[in-house]
Amino acid sequence: MRTRLLPLLIVLLAGVLLALGFPLAISMAAGEQQKVIVDRIDDSARFASLAQFVNTDGGGAGATVEDAERSATLDTELGRYYRLYGIHVGVFDRLGEPFATAPHSWHLPPAEADTSLPGTTLSPGGASALPEPTGSVHSRARPFQDAGEEARSAYDEALNGRRSPDPEQVWPWQTSRRLVVASPVIRDGDVIAVVVTDSPTGALRSRTLQKWLLVAVGEGAAMLLALGAALRLTGWVLRPVRVLDATTHDIATGRLKSRVAPTGGPPELRRLATSFNEMADNVESVLEQQRAFVADASHQLRNPLSALLLRIELLALELPEDNEEVASVRTEGQRLARVLDDLLGLALAEHTEADLTLTDIGALAQERLSSWRPLAEEKGVRLTGTCPAVTGWADPIALSSALDAVLDNALKFTPADAAVDLTVEARPGEVVITVTDEGPGLTEEELGRIGDRFWRSNRHQNIHGSGLGLSITRALLEAGGGALEYRHHHPHGLSADLVIPRNRPANTAPLTGE
Repeated sequence: MRTRLLPLLIVLLAGVLLALGFPLAISMAAGEQQKVIVDRIDDSARFASLAQFVNTDGGGAGATVEDAERSATLDTELGRYYRLYGIHVGVFDRLGEPFATAPHSWHLPPAEADTSLPGTTLSPGGASALPEPTGSVHSRARPFQDAGEEARSAYDEALNGRRSPDPEQVWPWQTSRRLVVASPVIRDGDVIAVVVTDSPTGALRSRTLQKWLLVAVGEGAAMLLALGAALRLTGWVLRPVRVLDATTHDIATGRLKSRVAPTGGPPELRRLATSFNEMADNVESVLEQQRAFVADASHQLRNPLSALLLRIELLALELPEDNEEVASVRTEGQRLARVLDDLLGLALAEHTEADLTLTDIGALAQERLSSWRPLAEEKGVRLTGTCPAVTGWADPIALSSALDAVLDNALKFTPADAAVDLTVEARPGEVVITVTDEGPGLTEEELGRIGDRFWRSNRHQNIHGSGLGLSITRALLEAGGGALEYRHHHPHGLSADLVIPRNRPANTAPLTGE
């Protein structure tokens, strides 16, 4: 669940951060550009104030010494400004002709209509000016540096008495973009010239990029913080779920005493844990009642059954020894006694907790082989075994009982001159005792039901037994964390695997000295 919940939270947080980051980055870029535009407006306004009283007729007959000084001052200021900031600046008259520029070769591009009549300029009103003299300072025969269409557009706007509109936004990747600002020069209410500034954008783009990098770093840091918060949040929400899952697994594997420990988390999950513990208590109580009933019933029935069998024996003394009815009653009574003993053993196996210790499984299996070998020789069955020294965690008494039940079952169905083989094998994390017989075996359907209580194959009804032996075996092994598995043995027969854990289960106390 965490792998599904965490990406969802991360995607939502990333979407929120991006939704905030993009407008912030755009606002920063716009703010940086607006600062530059305001500075250029101030600069162009200052140059306009200098050019306001300069005679734009150049060296005409009406020029005075004062006009020359003002013109020289304007040229000096423009040149100093260009050398200091690298910004192209110029004062252009109403015909678009440069009056003072820095650098001196900088000029406005001709209007679109001028392209059909070289050497002429077009006034804003549409009147054509006379061609410049060939020797003029501003003659188009000399190599000029063209200002660009943006400068021409800003000039035309300022010529109407308005400041040029703000340029389009400049982005860090637009290396060829420039900022153009134009301000009108007004004298006696009339526009007599226009100041145009054409600024490079390298510094602007660099500052914008630096601020964007800071935003990116901030977004990354915020994302890391959000990721940490998401991890903590998912851990807080899912911790009760993990505890509940582990407890459910413990109960499903037979540890009915397991309960959900109090943990944090949302109130709904805490209430769920409390309800689960209440349900587990009720289920355990019902199971305990069933086990107690089976154990009590088995124990209480044994006394009257023993008395009944004794009376049958006394009655048999009064009858002929070969009386078939007495023999049949005696057999059924003994069978009923075995069933009651097995029921009591099953109830005790399911109720008693296993006392697990580190056990030599090979030695225990060899001991049980030696105990069953006389019976095997009596039936003519070869009982062999391979029992290396392997340790595992088991209850020796419960494992001996389980191994006895499996060996008894194998010898019971194995014909004479056949073999029953026992092997002990160490595997990763477990020890497996395999008992293989050469009996008639079971079908697939019967193999799925083996170990069910009171179940016996229809083909084996004439063989004595209660059908509880393997159920007891499975209960004994599962109480210690083990398992009992059956499978086909080729060409015929069955293989029973008794699985014992090699690692100490979590619910056992450590050995002394560990």
